[in-house]
Amino acid sequence: MSDFRTSQNEAHPNKTNTLMTGIILMLILFVTIQIWFLYGALNNALEDNFFFAVITFIGSFLFALASFWLLRYLPEPLKDKPGKKK
Repeated sequence: MSDFRTSQNEAHPNKTNTLMTGIILMLILFVTIQIWFLYGALNNALEDNFFFAVITFIGSFLFALASFWLLRYLPEPLKDKPGKKK
């Protein structure tokens, strides 16, 4: 059984491009939600609702972690490997 990177390197370029597009769209969604949570945390902190500010900040932090986790699934650039004949 192969791991993710091996099967990804053996995949057809169209499959790799589709995977990359899906991951980038998920990253855009996660970053948008993260910014929305940070905006809510700032508004709650300015209104002295520190309990809700902490909750929204934690939510933003969790979306940041999810974004960093998702970055590892971006495909590697398609390139010729050294020593590999065409």
